[in-house]
Amino acid sequence: MTLTMAEPMCLIENGNDGKLQVIPQALKALAQIDQRVVVVAVVGLYRTGKSYLMNKLAGKRKGFALGATVQSKTKGIWMWCVPHPVKEGHTLVLLDTEGLGDVEKGDAKNDIWIFSLAVLLSSTLVYNSMGTIDNDAIQRLHYVTELTEHIKVKSKADNEDESIEFVRIFPSFVWTVRDFTLTLEFDGKPVTADEYLDKSLQLKNGHSKKVQEYNMPRSCLRNFFPSRKCFVFERPAATEKMKELSELSDRELEPSFVEQANEFCDYIYNKAEIKTLKGGIPVTGRLLGNLAKVYVDTICSNQVPCLENAVQALSQIENANAVQRAVAHYRAKMGEWVVFPTETQEELSQIHGTMVKEALKIFIENSFKDEDQKHQLELMKVLQKEYEAICDKNIQESKKVCQSIIKRVFQPLEDRLSSGSYMSPGGYRKYSQDIQNYIRKYRSEHGRGVMAEETLKEYLEGKKKTGETILAADQSLTEAEHQMEVERARTRALEQEKQAAKEKAEIYERMMKDQQHTYNENVEQLLKKMEEERISAMREHERVVEAKLKEQHDLLKEGFKEKAELLQKEIDGLNRQREKEQVESPSLFSTILDNVGQAASLFLPGILPKVGGMAVSYMSRFFK
Repeated sequence: MTLTMAEPMCLIENGNDGKLQVIPQALKALAQIDQRVVVVAVVGLYRTGKSYLMNKLAGKRKGFALGATVQSKTKGIWMWCVPHPVKEGHTLVLLDTEGLGDVEKGDAKNDIWIFSLAVLLSSTLVYNSMGTIDNDAIQRLHYVTELTEHIKVKSKADNEDESIEFVRIFPSFVWTVRDFTLTLEFDGKPVTADEYLDKSLQLKNGHSKKVQEYNMPRSCLRNFFPSRKCFVFERPAATEKMKELSELSDRELEPSFVEQANEFCDYIYNKAEIKTLKGGIPVTGRLLGNLAKVYVDTICSNQVPCLENAVQALSQIENANAVQRAVAHYRAKMGEWVVFPTETQEELSQIHGTMVKEALKIFIENSFKDEDQKHQLELMKVLQKEYEAICDKNIQESKKVCQSIIKRVFQPLEDRLSSGSYMSPGGYRKYSQDIQNYIRKYRSEHGRGVMAEETLKEYLEGKKKTGETILAADQSLTEAEHQMEVERARTRALEQEKQAAKEKAEIYERMMKDQQHTYNENVEQLLKKMEEERISAMREHERVVEAKLKEQHDLLKEGFKEKAELLQKEIDGLNRQREKEQVESPSLFSTILDNVGQAASLFLPGILPKVGGMAVSYMSRFFK
């Protein structure tokens, strides 16, 4: 489900003591969002009009606070969740951050944490500035150069430059320049806003300290973020009207500004991607809330947020929660659809099969990085126990109903037995005939369930001595006839025992088939999930390589041949790693399936423990 918030709410509070904390009410709100989220965060110096852009994206004039003084209005990080205007089934999460460089706060460390959190939580980062993109504006974006000190990708240090990995997990970068008064041209030729940004980010040749200081923020922007976009906005209205900007309609604003703002919104709506974790794992609202808490808790413990650790911690939370949600769904739906007793085990089996599939879908959609399929196996085990309990209840309810029917149908027989009607010559044949009539009547009754013959067998066994007594007292029978009736009674008892045994066998066989079906369904959905993750990882790889190739092209264009060659080595390394993963994938998948099959066979005795053939069969459908 999605969540439509009437107004923004604080997600991360920045207390007077400088400590950050996630607001519980915000986590509860995000927990309601099962949809994938597109997260757009805006950062920039305070009093640059960031909140106006966020309100515009929300389709509202008011919402995020717009101040008319030099005092910063937004503290911490505020969020506004609205249905995505373009992507059906998605939620747009807007994050408005505390203004950087607030003179009242004067806390540079707090600024870098706010900036880092905006980077870590968003899928598109909007940097808002005033005037022009000159060297001063870029140097004010020094927070980018500090990201390597405040964000780690891997939990264990190695010799690799982690900044190479940033492009995998960093958001797209959009620079919005407000109150832009210059003409977009270079050397007398018109340029686009994107070309203007690219020109501003060009590097200088040289190795002096001054050149390095000049190049550092530019290199970080070019290397860390997978894509860059620029929008310039003219002044929205005359100075005297700027204090009441949130009250002005589009007709009261400068037409060029309205057009530029609409172009910006259209770009965000259509181009901003869903938030993903490393490996292309899509993020839901609930996952976003947990992600924010993990990061803030890490920062508050004076540690550097590590993406690898965060994903690991989140996977444990989300996978356990996915098991609970799947089991809860199964219980609720079985309780809703099953009417005890079911007429046949097949009827119960069909409902079970449908609900297992739905439960697994919920688990698969809400889980990720389930190492060794620990949580999926746990789900299989719990669902099996749930089903066994339901089958047992179905059996017990069937017995109760059958006993009630027997009591009603055979009551005339019981009355005659009580009155001694059968204790006379010819009484045994009358007794035997009546029993067969009542058996036929009993079997004509509906709603007896799965233990109809077993319950009848138990009743008839209880009448065995009674029948023998009546037979012994019947003087009208010859010795041969007496022996014939004894044989006939034994034959009927054996036939009834066979009927009851067949009934039990059908239940057991159906349950064994259900176990195999459950296992097959788990394998089916696991492989689909793994294939989706493989495709997501491939897309992530393509996005990273594409960003690196663009940077290489720009470096060659600017005359940095040596840097372009070093970048080519990075690209080659990424491609080799991807090729290795693709070669190893089929055997890895087969190993995982074999492990799952062996583990599942311990608590699902109805499945085939050897699944190699099944693995090949399934994988051939996905790796064509």
